[in-house]
Amino acid sequence: MESESAILALAALAQSTRLDAFRLLVKSEPKGLAAGDIANSLAVPQNTMSSHLSILTRAGLVTARRSGRSIVYRVDLTHFQNVLLYLLKDCCGGNPDLCAPLIESLMPCCPPAKKGRANV
Repeated sequence: MESESAILALAALAQSTRLDAFRLLVKSEPKGLAAGDIANSLAVPQNTMSSHLSILTRAGLVTARRSGRSIVYRVDLTHFQNVLLYLLKDCCGGNPDLCAPLIESLMPCCPPAKKGRANV
């Protein structure tokens, strides 16, 4: 990832309505949400929300798909992951112990799925 792409994504998230919309869309994965539903959930006028969603789309953080008369937005989790990895790639200066607290803090929110036990 190039720094310009990371800067564009971070700038898009550096506004409260866009950050709220992004977080709402993350919670709505994998189905996504129609633009009107996002605007209603956040109590934002639809034309204003449309502008915010355009900025998030240009930054590569969300994708848009027409579904009938609605446009359904979804988070591009791969792009978001690439932005985060870009920020963290060399954060530890070659010392992985420095990043261990960060990795541990992510585990409570995203624990790995437990596999079912085999019948004995």
